[in-house]
Amino acid sequence: MKWLAAALAVAVLLLQYRMWISEDGVREVARLKHAVAAQRAENEQLAERNQQLAAEVRDLKTGMDALEERARSDLGMIARNETFYQVVPARPSDTNAAPATRTAAAR
Repeated sequence: MKWLAAALAVAVLLLQYRMWISEDGVREVARLKHAVAAQRAENEQLAERNQQLAAEVRDLKTGMDALEERARSDLGMIARNETFYQVVPARPSDTNAAPATRTAAAR
């Protein structure tokens, strides 16, 4: 009877080892759960992006507003009855450059 109890104890210890310490145990299950959660989050983001792209395709196929917006932003086009104004950033003032030229001339 002692041999049977000892054999059962060894079997339980081996199973516990495999479950808690080996590569196929609890750590692997936790890693896989984390990987599944990360993949689901990525899938949700991609599904939302796909919906946005599908809506944009629908707009481009059916409406002129999206087509006009695309022509304005990507190609820089304007309509016939519009006036184009280009705002140019100010150049650095000449007062900042003057001291540098004066110093060079003084040497």
